[in-house]
Amino acid sequence: MEFQTTDLCDANEGKVRAVAPMFRNYGGKRRFAGPIRTLKVFEDNALVRSTLETPGKGAVLVVDAGGSLRCAMLGDQLAQLGVKNGWAGVIMYGCIRDSGPIADMDLGVFALATHPMKSIKKGSGDQDIPVTFGGVTFTPGQWVYADEDGVIVAEKALA
Repeated sequence: MEFQTTDLCDANEGKVRAVAPMFRNYGGKRRFAGPIRTLKVFEDNALVRSTLETPGKGAVLVVDAGGSLRCAMLGDQLAQLGVKNGWAGVIMYGCIRDSGPIADMDLGVFALATHPMKSIKKGSGDQDIPVTFGGVTFTPGQWVYADEDGVIVAEKALA
């Protein structure tokens, strides 16, 4: 996918929202975009797994993990599920682990940081609801674009 968030912002002034600069790019895909799917979870990644086990159809999974820096919510095994099932990427408002192997995968992964500890797995959380962090609300069905310059959200796919 060829785009630059800077060009999209310039061409769609007032129609896109930029997320506060807080993420690092950990995935093998340096640039990714797609329709938004969301999760709201806290230190429990069971829903992350079950969601990435479903067909992604080019969507981006946006996970509001509460900004927790106490455990990882995505590792190489879950990232590989994302690749296998056709997800474009994951934006994690929290931590990931296994960043070395994830960097070699055909998946976009943005996260706050890395952490070696795994999360709990009880299955609590919400799916496909609007989530807000970084000054932006991510609504399922809207589009997200991520690259070296940041993350932006648009109501629909941009040309």
